Amino acid sequence: MAMVEGSEKSSEESSEKILALLRAEPRLSARALAERLGVTSRAVEKQIGRLRDQGRLRRIGPAKGGYWQVDDFP
Repeated sequence: MAMVEGSEKSSEESSEKILALLRAEPRLSARALAERLGVTSRAVEKQIGRLRDQGRLRRIGPAKGGYWQVDDFP
């Protein structure tokens, strides 16, 4: 059980770091986020998918040339 709780906590921390980076630089790619966070691109993509499912992150425009919009909860 402790292992799951620990990974959920680190996952939540990663999500918050991703959101903070994208607030500052909305045009960052998953690869650039991964490099800054020291994780794999795949890990970032999973977090982005989760954040999109939660309605906290939206992609505006195309994959190339678009940007991320962070939707903060009130």
